[in-house]
Amino acid sequence: MAPHLILIGGFLGAGKTTLMLRAAERLRGMGRRVGIVLNDQGGELVDTRLAEAAGFPAQEITGGCFCCRFSEFVRKLEQMDQPGSKLSPEFIFAEPVGSCTDLSATILQPLKRYYREQFRLAPLTVLVDPARAEEFLRPDADPLLTYLFRKQIAEADLVRFSKADLYRQFPALDGVDARPLSAQTGPGIQEWLDEVLSESAVAGSRILEIDYARYADAEAVLSWLNWQGELCLRRALTPAAVIGPLMARMDQLLSARQISIAHLKVLARSANGSLKASLCRNGGQPRVDATLDAPPARRHALTINLRAAGAPDELSSALELALRDLPGRVRTVHMESFRPRPPVPEHRFEEVV
Repeated sequence: MAPHLILIGGFLGAGKTTLMLRAAERLRGMGRRVGIVLNDQGGELVDTRLAEAAGFPAQEITGGCFCCRFSEFVRKLEQMDQPGSKLSPEFIFAEPVGSCTDLSATILQPLKRYYREQFRLAPLTVLVDPARAEEFLRPDADPLLTYLFRKQIAEADLVRFSKADLYRQFPALDGVDARPLSAQTGPGIQEWLDEVLSESAVAGSRILEIDYARYADAEAVLSWLNWQGELCLRRALTPAAVIGPLMARMDQLLSARQISIAHLKVLARSANGSLKASLCRNGGQPRVDATLDAPPARRHALTINLRAAGAPDELSSALELALRDLPGRVRTVHMESFRPRPPVPEHRFEEVV
């Protein structure tokens, strides 16, 4: 039987990866086979390493969005789906870039037209961070990012407020029934899974009217920084003792330069365990995944993904200063910082298939 393909969209820091992994773990606990496909404008993704560490087969599309690399996206899905194989996933979660929209016209409709026999499409879910929604609903919000945020919600088949373990009140979204869930503590996940996997669920029910020039300008408000390297400490520290001061220093440096953080993710891995922490705004409290009580180690592999409203060289400079403060020797393996190129999708349907 064709695998279910479940797309989870939403703005940077909405909690897409956390929901995806928790839902995947729930399905695996039921004896089901699950695969994951990640997406980013650059390489060396924290979320791919996290999915692999959780034991899921993971693919990634880098250097552009699913829509701009649609053919590669389909190839990756086909590589995971090997009909007749006991390793072939029954469910594939796919997470588009957090600054992407127009997913129905450029991904779901082409899949419905050309690959309807190969994949069972779930409704497009868009996750919304309640604090981010409040920010974008304010009169002084950045108009370009607000445009992007509203378009993401407008095309969704399902909208869910994330982080219900942190919030008890949720902003009103005009004409949208957005129920809360918490990927951290579990409430709402099973109900969401039941809905997206229902036989009556409809995928790609809406097509946006979208100004691609404005869409490109909105994506270019943010710069991307992806870094991967190795840390050799003078004395052994836990992953938490490495990540905590590093993130605090990055927050301090970016705030001093008046650079707004959209999403900062850091993953530290040692022979004794790993830890991922993420920060969605300046001065915020990091969210933590993985092993908090991993024993100390001298060697750690670090992966850092930063999305922020500043020039690429400013992000690189802040990272360089923060890395210098680490109590050991740092070796850079991968480094890139850039603004995304304008989206040029391979397909764009004007009508719902």
